[in-house]
Amino acid sequence: MTLGRNLIAGLANSVWSALIGLAVVPFYLKYLGIEAYGLIGLFITTQALLQLLDMGMAPTINREVARCSAAGDLNEAGKLLHTLAIVYWGMAALIAVLILALAPLIAEYWLQSRQLSPETVSHAVMLMGLVVACRWPIGLYQGALIGAQRLTISSAINMTMVTIGSVGAIAVLAFFSPTIEAFFTWQACVGFGYAIAIRMAAWRIVGGKSQYKFDLGVLKRVWRFTAGMSGIGLTALVFTQLDKVILSKMLELGEFGHYMLATVVVSGLYVLISPLFNVIYPRFSALVVTGDTEKLVELYRLGTRMLAMVLFPVAMALALFAEDLVHVWTGDPVIAASVAPVISMLVVGSALNGMMYFPYALQLAYGMAWIPLTINVVLMCFLVPTIIYLAREYGAQGGATAWMIAEVMYVLLGPWLTHRYILQGLAPKWLLQDVCVPLLLSVLIGVAGHRAILSGGFSHFERVMCAAGLALFTATLTLLMSRQLRNIFWGCARRKKFAIKM
Repeated sequence: MTLGRNLIAGLANSVWSALIGLAVVPFYLKYLGIEAYGLIGLFITTQALLQLLDMGMAPTINREVARCSAAGDLNEAGKLLHTLAIVYWGMAALIAVLILALAPLIAEYWLQSRQLSPETVSHAVMLMGLVVACRWPIGLYQGALIGAQRLTISSAINMTMVTIGSVGAIAVLAFFSPTIEAFFTWQACVGFGYAIAIRMAAWRIVGGKSQYKFDLGVLKRVWRFTAGMSGIGLTALVFTQLDKVILSKMLELGEFGHYMLATVVVSGLYVLISPLFNVIYPRFSALVVTGDTEKLVELYRLGTRMLAMVLFPVAMALALFAEDLVHVWTGDPVIAASVAPVISMLVVGSALNGMMYFPYALQLAYGMAWIPLTINVVLMCFLVPTIIYLAREYGAQGGATAWMIAEVMYVLLGPWLTHRYILQGLAPKWLLQDVCVPLLLSVLIGVAGHRAILSGGFSHFERVMCAAGLALFTATLTLLMSRQLRNIFWGCARRKKFAIKM
């Protein structure tokens, strides 16, 4: 089954990428130090901020390829891909020039470094621009592959490149030059190779590259949806990156490095969220085209329950046992105590944000980009002053708290507005039955289990193992409480058993 195969591929990609990302952090800290790691965090933030220049083109190619695949004709999608590719590669060159020009100003007036010289910081920022430019076109070709429901190919390429980029960086730091400049030079080479590889894969699926020319007509056809997605991307960046932008200015580079360590831990939640969205969104788009509303509602609610069954128990374990996890991971009790409160706030907000990926996919599948844009604008009006105030008063923890409060508001506002226009009347069932029940179950079991584990006199590693067991127990109980999830689980188990016998 394509849906199941794509989901497995997406999960494998996310899990592997997250494991690699977590595994290399202690090595980066060893060879580069916490200030240089703060520069890596700035690179991640910069790469995300520059998604503004995407202007909604990657989600557009995803949706158009999915729609054309469902209709059995990829010719229009090929025209759009070729036209957008020209725009993308031009943007890559613009990004490189822009960051090269601004690097000395960023190093002198924005970043606060005690250990690294201004020249080192400036050179690192210049190389960041080169890395971002080399990686820039990847999003477009990934969107085409995901829209064609070829997530297996996209995942395989990404897993290979993540491994080469991360493990190769450690080798460069260990055997050639333990400097931040060497790190970014390696990442630029890997990023360019990644862009070329995924470009070849996308055109192999879409086909007919040589027959297409740059065509403004195809851009005019999708400009409304693209403009809506551009607005969504702009406002979404406020929620995901504003805290990092403000804190990169307000905090010393070393303290900002601590904050970025917290975001790395929390990003592990998206191991569960991103692959499911990448599978569900094109599937939703195809069902909207065919008009199969009954199947759409079933997939929408079932997917939400499946995500909540896993996401909330994992988030509960991360929030309650953050200090133990970071202590085991880094071996540094000072870092663990510093980042644990930030992790707890961020993980709650991220878990709630993850559940809203399903209404978001539904909105995009129906072409109603104005709904998430409206939601983001409303929440932005609240978030901007809140995050500035709390970050000034409480630093890193204040920024994380503002993010969490905004996501609570998102979960309350988002479903109500979505289901006023799409699948009307479904909001109460979706929110109360599919989201709140597993959420409350995870909170109750988590708090009770946390108290019991703390009173047991366990070591940090033993507490982490107990937290994993607690999350597994909560997920299992959530599964058993849902008749539909039970039926799916036992059905899969019986098919596997039958296949083994055969």
